[in-house]
Amino acid sequence: MSGPLTVTDMHTGGEPVRIVESGYPPIPSGTILEKRAWVRDNLDHLRKLLIFEPRGHYDMYGALLVEPDLPGADLAVLFMHNEGYSTMCGHAVIALGRYAVDRGLVPAVEPLTIVNIECPCGMVVASVEVTDGKAGAVSFESVPAFLHARDAEVELPPFGTIRFDLAYGGAFYAIADCRQFGLAFGRSKARDFVDAATALSEAARAMVPLSHPDSPDLAFLYGSILTDGHDGSGGETTRNVCVFADAEVDRSPTGSGVTARLAAMAAKGEIAPGDTRLFESVVGSRFEGAVALAARLADGRAGIVVRVKGRAFYSGRAEFTLEDGDELGRGFLVR
Repeated sequence: MSGPLTVTDMHTGGEPVRIVESGYPPIPSGTILEKRAWVRDNLDHLRKLLIFEPRGHYDMYGALLVEPDLPGADLAVLFMHNEGYSTMCGHAVIALGRYAVDRGLVPAVEPLTIVNIECPCGMVVASVEVTDGKAGAVSFESVPAFLHARDAEVELPPFGTIRFDLAYGGAFYAIADCRQFGLAFGRSKARDFVDAATALSEAARAMVPLSHPDSPDLAFLYGSILTDGHDGSGGETTRNVCVFADAEVDRSPTGSGVTARLAAMAAKGEIAPGDTRLFESVVGSRFEGAVALAARLADGRAGIVVRVKGRAFYSGRAEFTLEDGDELGRGFLVR
C-alpha cells in the first residue's frame, strides 16, 4: 500500500456505503465488467483492507468510483462486500446519487437532478430531489428486471419442501415466504433468518441454472430474500430481509432486491405499471418501489423497469493507512 485510502461513509436505510475517494492505483480502461474483473484479480487486498476488520466489519459495503465507459454516464462504480464484487446495489446508487450532487460531480438542478450511474449490470438512472441547493430523497430506475423461475421447489432439511421464485433486479435472488421456515418478522432471531436464507441460496445455486442475455458474468445467484408473504397491496407495508454474498445481512430493504421482488410480482399479475409498494427492512427502514414501464430483454424475454426510492445520509469521513508489519491490519473477519 503506497498511500492512504480516503473515504466518505454514508448509509441508506441503515445499510453502510463506504465510498472510496482516493488511494487506489490507476485502473486500466475497458468495459465496466472488465474493470470489475481487473480489480478483483489485482486489487482485492484493498477491498479486504477497507471492508474487513479492523476498519470495517462482516456486513460492511463499499463503492469504488472508476472512469465511465458508457456514453452519457456521469460516473461509474464497482460495488464491494465481504465476498467480492456485486453487479448492482440499489442502496449504494441512492447514496451515490446524493453524493454526486453534493460533491458537484453533476450540476445541481431543482427540483430534480438526473445522475447517470454506470454499474456492472448496466446504466442506472438516479433522480435526486434538490431543494434550495440541497439534495434529498433519491429514486432510481435500474436495468430491466425479470422473473427467471416461478414457484420452484426444493427439499431443504430440516424445513421440508420450500417454494421460491428466482428473479433478476440487477442481480439474481431467490425469493421465498419466511413462514415456510417457521419464521416471523418481529419474533424470530436475525440468526435464524440468516441460516434459512443461506440454506436456500446454496440449494437454489445447485438446482436452477441461471443465464443473462447481456453477459455470463451476470448469471450468478447473489443471495436470498425472505419475505413476510405479502405483496404490499392495499396500502400495507411488506417486510423482507436480504442475505447476500457470504451471509451478509442488508439493513435496508435492498434496492436490487426490491427490483427483483417487483419483477416477480409483475410476472404473477400482482402489480401493474404505476402501482406503488412499500418495503420495510429488518431495522424498520423503508423503500418505495413501483413498476415504471414494461421492457424487453435482448433475448426477447419480457421484463419491467422498476423505480425505487429512498434516502441516504452521511455518517463520516476517514483516511486509512497500513503500517509495515501490521498483518492484522490487512483485514480479517470474526463472525
